[in-house]
Amino acid sequence: MLRFRQMRCLQKFAAVHSSVYNHFNQERSLYSRANFKLNRAAALTEWRGLGVS
Repeated sequence: MLRFRQMRCLQKFAAVHSSVYNHFNQERSLYSRANFKLNRAAALTEWRGLGVS
């Protein structure tokens, strides 16, 4: 938190970070490797479809 000069910048970063984290975070321990890879590929495809690198 000390690296952000303004609280608004911190809040903006936290909002974007939580959206991305929630999109890509899949509780890996609950899935088989094959299922995890399928879910990860689907998330990346959707991410690329949004036009974000």
